[in-house]
Amino acid sequence: MTLTRSARRRLVPVSLVLVGLALAACASPAGRTSEQAGPRGFTEAEQVAGSPITVWVDASRVTAVDAFTAANPDVKVQVETYDGSANGSDSFKTKISLLDRAGSGWPDVVFSTQNNDAAWASVGAGGQQPFAAVLNKGLVKDDLLSGFTKGSLDPCTVDGAVYCLRNDLAQDVLWYDRSLMDQFGYKLPTTWEEYTELGERVAREHPGYITGAAGDPFTPEIFFWPSKCGASGVVGPRAMTVNTTSPQCQRAAQLVDRGVQGGWMTDLSVFSPEFVQKYTGKVLMMPGPAWFAGAIFNNEASLNVPAGRIGAAAPLPWAGEEPATGNVGGGTWFVSSHSKNLDAATRFVDFVTTADDYQVAKAPGYPAYAPAADKWIAGQERSGYYATDLSALTVAAPQVWSGWGAPAFSQEAVWARTMQPLITSRQPLEQALGTWGQAIVDQAKVNGYTVQ
Repeated sequence: MTLTRSARRRLVPVSLVLVGLALAACASPAGRTSEQAGPRGFTEAEQVAGSPITVWVDASRVTAVDAFTAANPDVKVQVETYDGSANGSDSFKTKISLLDRAGSGWPDVVFSTQNNDAAWASVGAGGQQPFAAVLNKGLVKDDLLSGFTKGSLDPCTVDGAVYCLRNDLAQDVLWYDRSLMDQFGYKLPTTWEEYTELGERVAREHPGYITGAAGDPFTPEIFFWPSKCGASGVVGPRAMTVNTTSPQCQRAAQLVDRGVQGGWMTDLSVFSPEFVQKYTGKVLMMPGPAWFAGAIFNNEASLNVPAGRIGAAAPLPWAGEEPATGNVGGGTWFVSSHSKNLDAATRFVDFVTTADDYQVAKAPGYPAYAPAADKWIAGQERSGYYATDLSALTVAAPQVWSGWGAPAFSQEAVWARTMQPLITSRQPLEQALGTWGQAIVDQAKVNGYTVQ
């Protein structure tokens, strides 16, 4: 997540429709061969019963493989670790592109930390068959698919075909330090407007304490996505709508501007040593994803907040509107359309996304599969760490706004280049919303989109 400088530009309205190179009313995009294939939506390789499957995972998901092999000793699994495309490295796509050119060597199952991989893995480049197998045409049972949290499979779905299964969700909630709130005599805000008012009050009455963070490239997913800002409206395999100057985007920009310039929102990355040094014991509130609990608060290498202090509140609505929230991450599992043992590969992704042996007992994040999520929440509450129950996570999971899609490029990278330098230099985001929108359009062109 490298940040570069960007000049301020005056607000220029951007409302553009990006139409894919070959989006047609009744045909799939060029290069997608699934429509020409068998009943499962792709041309299957000759199956070899009992053959080993190769699984690519990041280091954190090796425990998922271990859990599967313990429960399924009849399946031979060969594990290869890679970075999981972490931080937008695009390594998954790069490695598969090389194998496409070679015409062999594809893994049977791949885990990715990104939610935008279905956008490219569902399309065959250069006449190649798409890497991702279609899962909802016979490979994965409908009753299992229906068990995933509402909306959680949206990033995996292209033209009605499901190309991956979500491992975990990263829905935003309002994390807060209940001990500090009680000490200062503050009540939890119930709207974004109240959140802003409380932040400004904190800056006056308790300078040095913060109620939010805007120093990471996922800042728009915490503040702009829940505001229903139309920066990433994916409406087709290669079609988007982009409108970064709407009132919904403007109010989110104003909130962040007021927070950073007023001192009640930090411009430091939550993963930086400076953040830990400056704000340990001084985070009053922080809107953010489910994984903030373990990565930021209950982490000896970060804020290391003692047990019994951190609570979770449901996502904040804007006054007069229904609550909506954003999502920062959450992994995905793919089955390869080239697999010679689809039965074992499908058994693997079924298990690691739904089985209690992994998702409840070992998974670090909130499961996308709803029955496992309920049990995972219960286990987290039994730990005794939290000051409240974690029902806010369950409430937030289906409230992720569907209008923010996952295109074939990293929105976080665009934000990092275009907007993050403005935050660091205390320049107003509101005046650069048009610049941000144009940067999204430009990145779309690089990834094969046309602009009308």
